[in-house]
Amino acid sequence: MASPKKFGVPWPEFNDGLSYNDVVPSSDAGSTLIQFYSTNYSSSAPLQGWLQRIKSEQITVDGRVVTDPDTVIRAGSKLVYHRLPWKEPDAPHMIEVLYEDDNMIALNKPSGLQVLPGGLFQQRTVLTQLQWKARNQGTVEMHPRSHPVPVHRLGRGTSGILLCAKTKLARACLASYFADGTSHVGGKSEDTNQKLGKIAKIYRALVSGIIENDKVTINQPIGTVKYPGVAKGLYVATQSGKPALSVVEILERNIQENSTLVQVKIQSGRPHQIRIHLSFLGHPLLGDPLYGIGGQPKCLDCDYIDENFAEDGGYLRPAKPVPGDCGYYLHAHQLVLCHPITKEVIEIIAPLPSILLAPREAKETADTQQTA
Repeated sequence: MASPKKFGVPWPEFNDGLSYNDVVPSSDAGSTLIQFYSTNYSSSAPLQGWLQRIKSEQITVDGRVVTDPDTVIRAGSKLVYHRLPWKEPDAPHMIEVLYEDDNMIALNKPSGLQVLPGGLFQQRTVLTQLQWKARNQGTVEMHPRSHPVPVHRLGRGTSGILLCAKTKLARACLASYFADGTSHVGGKSEDTNQKLGKIAKIYRALVSGIIENDKVTINQPIGTVKYPGVAKGLYVATQSGKPALSVVEILERNIQENSTLVQVKIQSGRPHQIRIHLSFLGHPLLGDPLYGIGGQPKCLDCDYIDENFAEDGGYLRPAKPVPGDCGYYLHAHQLVLCHPITKEVIEIIAPLPSILLAPREAKETADTQQTA
């Protein structure tokens, strides 16, 4: 059996830092530098944090370093905030390739690796590794004009299949698949009212408690609420949210461990949908630090924001759990799609972590390893 293809460059100790550019709009003309940043970017740092950044020579106005926070800014001026390099949290860097052709690449994303830059993770991401591989022609050959980018997201703690496009045409096509929602691919749907999609995703998860019914359909809407450390709000179960549909099938009930192994098919792709829906059902993912029963965060004082700031002037890492925290067991196991160019139906499978194997599957895996 051929060894799986893998690639990855070890992370440097510190990232390269970042620069954030702004052109002062006429509506902010006459404001002071501190007013501009503390008002427009209050989610990045508290007032005292922005004062520190200005006085630490991290802000330029029209190419000139300005350390006086009361400097009056003019419409059209170019402002740049230079975020200093920092050591990002630990994250795996090796990634397995499950499928690849000239148009797309499917990866087996490890748990703990973020897909796109955000928050503390600006360099230690899947996107960075893809860019390094494309530039350096790493262990997997890339088309000389390819610019691979993920076309959907997986939570940092979620492992499994991540689909990436290598051409603009494939990217547009695959993005349209996800925008249309996922369901059955080809053939006939079990539900005559359900439209057929061009992509289908199946996840494996381990949840707390014993789910009684063998199959459960969850159509709880998902929206956002204010939450510390999450600038755009935390996704939760709420009737004012957008429609979301998950179909849960029971694979194994473990009475002794008080847990249930499930397979989940999702027709929509709301952020953290499976985590929210299963917790809404009363069975949060085992080890999920964030979501409790009801599809809501476990903490109750979600309006509290710590105004203290970290060394770089930004907010301290929230004491409460945030969406990127790991510890739960969720794996994007199977993907079936119509190829964006050839229209051939393709099935991609990401090997399951041992904890998400049913007893029969675990035995078959052990037998295969013994005979290999």
